[in-house]
Amino acid sequence: MLADAAAIAFVPSTDLDRSRAFYGSVLGLPLVEQTPFACVFRAGPTMLRVTKVEQLSAQPFTVLGWSVPDLRATLAGLVAAGVTVTRYEGMPQDDQGVWATPGGDLICWFPDPDGNNLSLTQFA
Repeated sequence: MLADAAAIAFVPSTDLDRSRAFYGSVLGLPLVEQTPFACVFRAGPTMLRVTKVEQLSAQPFTVLGWSVPDLRATLAGLVAAGVTVTRYEGMPQDDQGVWATPGGDLICWFPDPDGNNLSLTQFA
């Protein structure tokens, strides 16, 4: 029923101006519009609505991620822009914070300003 419908992604934010700067300037997503309720970005063909909330408890799992062709180059650009890689105790991440899955995929994680867990994946 929804196989051909475009997906819309949602991420909560307690401060839309701060999120606009992060998702727009740091991550480089084009801003479509900002209202008192949300900042709307374009992430490839997907609409991303960063939605205003009064309170937020960041989840311990990834809420939004991107498939990229060159994870290390993308990550280097994000780190240069001020992004901090999340490291997990007991997970064998390399010196850049990248984890290689048993199948050869590369994954790293980083928080947005509200602590939402975001990720990059380079599929093998």
